[in-house]
Amino acid sequence: MEDLNNIILKIHSYESGGTVDGPGIRFVVFMQGCPLRCQYCHNPDTWDANLGKKIPASDLVNEVIKYKKFMEFSKGGVTFSGGEPLVQKEKLLPVLKALKLHNIHIAIDTAGTTNIDETTTSLLKYVDLVMLDVKHLVPYEHKLLTGLTNEKTIAFLELLNKQNIRTWVRWVVVPGINDSKEYAHKFADFIKEHSNVELVEILPYHKNGIYKWKELKLTYPLENINEPTKESIEDISKILEQKGIKTLYAH
Repeated sequence: MEDLNNIILKIHSYESGGTVDGPGIRFVVFMQGCPLRCQYCHNPDTWDANLGKKIPASDLVNEVIKYKKFMEFSKGGVTFSGGEPLVQKEKLLPVLKALKLHNIHIAIDTAGTTNIDETTTSLLKYVDLVMLDVKHLVPYEHKLLTGLTNEKTIAFLELLNKQNIRTWVRWVVVPGINDSKEYAHKFADFIKEHSNVELVEILPYHKNGIYKWKELKLTYPLENINEPTKESIEDISKILEQKGIKTLYAH
């Protein structure tokens, strides 16, 4: 196995006791760097891959292991989020290998914006759950929303389906962009083509990260967009549930 002391990762922050980043109580690692520029991003401070704390992989593994008893008790684990964790996939791979030696449940929260290569397929062998952010099904709309088209996200989902990797799809519902009933039907039909998708997590758009945009002197593009109503989220959930898709959302 590679010497973890010689592998340096860029980490934005840690969160112990996470309850919204996968099943059970989780240790969440927010990794630095992201190729997307989502208009509703609540962590724009993770975009720049040149920033973040330089952490030896050995320190990261040891930090996660400290919480193993809490993870086992709650049937939780570790979640790698960001940013986009796959930006650092070459360095992340040996970390996942080391954590699996300790039987840690591993989840990755990703938009799948990476090339499908040997590192990608190798990394997925050590992942128990992928939480895939599908921003928009229409390439043009996806680019307006994130700065990139959705080809890599879709290709990544196809790979997950082919390898039958347990997947939760995350859908951030933004009024006027991807919240119509027509879009919900299209989304449901798309998800039903992928038997590996266990559920769709519906995440209402919120403005909690605006203060970070202001701190970074960035213009927040969705300032005039209202957060979706509880009723609209329930309507979307019903459409998906009626088509046999399990949904998860905050009531």
